[in-house]
Amino acid sequence: MRRPNRDGFTLIELLVVIGIIGILAALLLTALSRGVGTARRISCVNNVRQLGQAIQQFVGDNHVYPLDTNPDFDKGSYPNHYDGWASTLEHELGKESNSHETSLPSEGIWKCPSLERPANYSSNVDYLSYGYNTYGMHAGRSDTNSLGIGRQFGMSTISAPPVPESEVVSPSDMMALGDGFVGAGEQIWGGCDSVLMRSPDFPVIPINNEPFLRHQGRANMVFCDGHVESPTLKFLFEDTSDAALVRWNRDHLPHREKLAP
Repeated sequence: MRRPNRDGFTLIELLVVIGIIGILAALLLTALSRGVGTARRISCVNNVRQLGQAIQQFVGDNHVYPLDTNPDFDKGSYPNHYDGWASTLEHELGKESNSHETSLPSEGIWKCPSLERPANYSSNVDYLSYGYNTYGMHAGRSDTNSLGIGRQFGMSTISAPPVPESEVVSPSDMMALGDGFVGAGEQIWGGCDSVLMRSPDFPVIPINNEPFLRHQGRANMVFCDGHVESPTLKFLFEDTSDAALVRWNRDHLPHREKLAP
């Protein structure tokens, strides 16, 4: 006969109870983790929705989209655009805007709550949460055409005329702004230039994997009409269907010629 312990349980029964408690704790922690992730995703959705509303306010007043960068701001070139799209949206949000800023906003609604700056990340560059769809589908740095909303021409032109509101053929199917995926100026998926685009010229894998993990394989995107969606990263950066490609481009065409050969 097995000898019970002082509380009336056998050792085997005690181990079973401990095992059940461990399983329940693991399930609880998983549920809590998912709950926190969901809460952070909802907060991020709210961020990009507010930024989208600021874009709409600017377009409503000026009938053009904010320039991604406006280096001649102090010379009177496109004064309503400040020094770039981020400062322009800050102004639309009713916040102070400094045309001489050397870094972009990174707190408040500009910070995705699921994205933390890595401890070993260089302090000399910005680590940004969100990127602006400046170029859309893009063939690389030598591309003179821009299909996004940040400027009419490509990377080879530092300053370019803004994109008229009328050139966005389908605002409800044109991405304006959303989660960025690197944070460094020399990288392209949402860096110091806060550029968000799809291009075969640049690596899809960022300098660290953290940006891809924040929303369980999805990204929060606000469209030109102000609504927010959370498409998968695969749909954004790998899918070559017309439905996936046209969302990058203001003319609502897939532009397959800009895909990698």
